[in-house]
Amino acid sequence: MIPSPRQLRAAPQAISSGIPCGPPAAGEDTGVSGATYSSAGVDLERYRDAMARIPVHLRRTHCPRVAGREGGFAALFDLDFPGLFRRGYQDPLLVSCTDGVGTKLKVATLAGIHDTVGIDLVAMSVNDALCTGAEPLFFLDYVAMGRDDPPLLESIVRGIADGCVESDCALVGGETAILPDMYQEGDYDLAGFCVGVVERKRLIDGSHMEPGDVAIGLASSGLHSNGYSLVRKVVFEMAGLSCDDTVAELDNRRVADILLTPTRLYTRPVRRVLGHYRVKQVVHGIAHITGGGIEENLGRIVPDHLQVELSRSGWEVPGVFRWLQRLGSIEQAEMDRVFNMGIGMVLIVSQHFAASIRSQIADCGIDTFELGQVRAASASAARAVLH
Repeated sequence: MIPSPRQLRAAPQAISSGIPCGPPAAGEDTGVSGATYSSAGVDLERYRDAMARIPVHLRRTHCPRVAGREGGFAALFDLDFPGLFRRGYQDPLLVSCTDGVGTKLKVATLAGIHDTVGIDLVAMSVNDALCTGAEPLFFLDYVAMGRDDPPLLESIVRGIADGCVESDCALVGGETAILPDMYQEGDYDLAGFCVGVVERKRLIDGSHMEPGDVAIGLASSGLHSNGYSLVRKVVFEMAGLSCDDTVAELDNRRVADILLTPTRLYTRPVRRVLGHYRVKQVVHGIAHITGGGIEENLGRIVPDHLQVELSRSGWEVPGVFRWLQRLGSIEQAEMDRVFNMGIGMVLIVSQHFAASIRSQIADCGIDTFELGQVRAASASAARAVLH
């Protein structure tokens, strides 16, 4: 059953205790000159319009595990499928993640393009959940806006739903906060929350990692959603470019299209690989490469007695990073610690299965690269090094 708009998104929050928290009662005289919610910056009629646009987008993300009644205060989700598709969990662990999109939203606002940042929002949390070997289950969002804007909200939620569909994750609810004194008109912020599940014995936490394991890099779609304060400074301030300018060295694409390319979702290739090896645990570690770059994020999953040694010759850095580095005269070390440099996720796998795993990921349309190997190291050594 599809939750009602009231369940899906809580009503806007009052911005002071003296502001009415609901519409006038039936028959109430509205011709008085006293303060109203609308005069304080929150238009309940526009809010209702926005809420009426949301359920159709949520509905296309739902599966039989979404439960609950119309008009409730919380979304319900069945941990397992009924009947034929039952997972039969024995010792399940719930996995939770939260993240945002950062100042990539400023680029979206400049360009007037808002239906891709929702994909970014989903990807930032879902990709994190995948690092444990989890199956993403459901997603919730938080949207904060300076004023009621139904078309804008619908565009954002459409993108969130697109991301959920691509990641086989149900969008079960959210919150829209209208905060006129905290955001300028046209500004907004997003936060997302993903919950997944993994069988305890299938948990990927680095404990099975061993010398000789291979690091496989999965290609990113571009900048993803990190480093955009630096990106905006370089592109708009230092280079003086606009969203509508084109970049010759990047196939004459518009700046807006380059910078707003959505973060790649890795659910289907990762779930395919994990589903293929149901007996042997051949994937020993997964790292989502976000802010901090390859070394820092990969180092988070490597045990103290090991090190992943990576070679720059293992992949070609995409043109968008070379373009950005040239525009801003950014040092290589700064690029490496801020951006993904073309690698959005790294899998640490048994060397005996590396070729097969790369083939399966390629079948999902994603390029892979052999980046390096795991070796023994002292406890004081860096967990990942890039040469």
